[in-house]
Amino acid sequence: MERVPVLFCVIPVYNEPSTLEPCVERVLAAPLPPAWSLAVILVDDASDAETRAASERIVRAQSGHPGRVELLGHIINRGKGAALRTGFRRVLERCADESDAVIIQDADLEYDPRDFASLLDALPGGGRAAVYGNRWGMPGPAALKRRLHRSGNRALTWLSNLLTGYRIADMECCYKLIPVPLLRRVLPQLSENRFGIEPQLTAVLSREGAEVTEVPVRYDPRGFAAGKKIGARDGVRAIWVIVRERLRRAPRQETTE
Repeated sequence: MERVPVLFCVIPVYNEPSTLEPCVERVLAAPLPPAWSLAVILVDDASDAETRAASERIVRAQSGHPGRVELLGHIINRGKGAALRTGFRRVLERCADESDAVIIQDADLEYDPRDFASLLDALPGGGRAAVYGNRWGMPGPAALKRRLHRSGNRALTWLSNLLTGYRIADMECCYKLIPVPLLRRVLPQLSENRFGIEPQLTAVLSREGAEVTEVPVRYDPRGFAAGKKIGARDGVRAIWVIVRERLRRAPRQETTE
């Protein structure tokens, strides 16, 4: 029987007791193209007891499906970027084929996993291209809510495009779909622990010569009162990361004669 490629969904988790379980339910119920299967990797970034209990309930509920949901954890809070790198390393340990891919999913309910299918449909073959979501490409609440946040996002995306050569509309979008062959090259170059992982990942993809395609995705933004964690200092850090990464060179590739 021909092997079906696996979409590994990495979910960094930090203090999301009310949204984590419905989020994972949506992920597990998301329709995928017939050629794909799904595995979820939760990375608990030293969350509170309620969130940790929710993570453990999710894993127990899937105990009849080995490998479908896996829970990893940090002893101390290290940030979204560190959680993603932990999840990415686990993906590379588990993947059995270069046709597998990884997608990032936040643990809140801002993003809709029903968009996984359109992101996968847009993924080119060859393992040298990534697919990003674009929150501003689809009509809905995102067009009206959090205008200041959107303005800041546009500014960061503009600067990122200026220094990477991409023409991305939404560099900070959570949904980033990366094939395993590309992830193998990118992961050793990632070091950001917090939200600076978004511009760093984009810059590293550019250094690796990867193409980036965008697909409109659904987005229902929440405010800080509802638990949103990114703030002004993360924007300042993002600017520094974008400039710093532009000055770095891609690591030398070993050659054999």
